Amino acid sequence: MSSILLSPPAIEPWTLSEAKNFLRVAHADDDAVITSLIAAARGQIEAQTRCGLIAQTWRIARDHWPEDGRVALRIGPPRNVVAARVFDAAGNARAVDAGRFVLDKAAGVIAAPPWSLPQPGRAVAGIELDVEIGFGANAASVPQLLRHAVRSLVAHWYDNRGLMAIGGNVAMMPGSVHAMIASYRVLSL
Repeated sequence: MSSILLSPPAIEPWTLSEAKNFLRVAHADDDAVITSLIAAARGQIEAQTRCGLIAQTWRIARDHWPEDGRVALRIGPPRNVVAARVFDAAGNARAVDAGRFVLDKAAGVIAAPPWSLPQPGRAVAGIELDVEIGFGANAASVPQLLRHAVRSLVAHWYDNRGLMAIGGNVAMMPGSVHAMIASYRVLSL
């Protein structure tokens, strides 16, 4: 099962002005740096937790349907099945009604009765599911601990950017940030 980002988050968990206030930066000289650090920190927290912080759309490709009709996502939390399709042997897509899928948000599973799912004719990537994931569409919907982890990581990277540039031995992610995200990590086998 592979996944591709279709629509990234429309916003970040922190605005530039909020981050500058936290960093106690009063000048505009580093605005571009801070903005990029916010996006990078969000991406790092998402990669470590396998959770989208802000709503975003991913395409999940599968070779075949699971026998029990339950597709366990490797990213989450799931919000909505936007679209589903199967491909025939010639590569033509046929839409599958997204309304037939049920989301088990707690388990990170998309489910449908196995007998109701059309079988793909293509052996590889015969199924595509477009899924919206994330805690919500605004920063207030992100759990405070994860928002603080993003902010703390931005501060760490901002404060240590000179040391990283010259090869200093600075942790990419401090232990405090690891501790903040530990309970949100989604592990996979």
